Amino acid sequence: MFEKNVPKVVQDCILDSGIQAKVVAQKINKPYSTLMREINPFDASAKLGAETLLEIMKVTHDIRPLQFMAAEMGFSLETGNA
Repeated sequence: MFEKNVPKVVQDCILDSGIQAKVVAQKINKPYSTLMREINPFDASAKLGAETLLEIMKVTHDIRPLQFMAAEMGFSLETGNA
């Protein structure tokens, strides 16, 4: 097992969503192959942009990436309705 990083958390978010990654890619208007590279924790040359991350969280209804980033900064999030 390896240390968690943002791409791994996002990858888990998509894999656990019950939505096929190809469908997520379509919903966020990103080529499937590009999305797969951006969420691959072993591909250091592909970067996941903030706007893409936000769209992934909206589609999957999963805020674990945001929670992970907050924890890395020494913060925690309160969940609630926006």
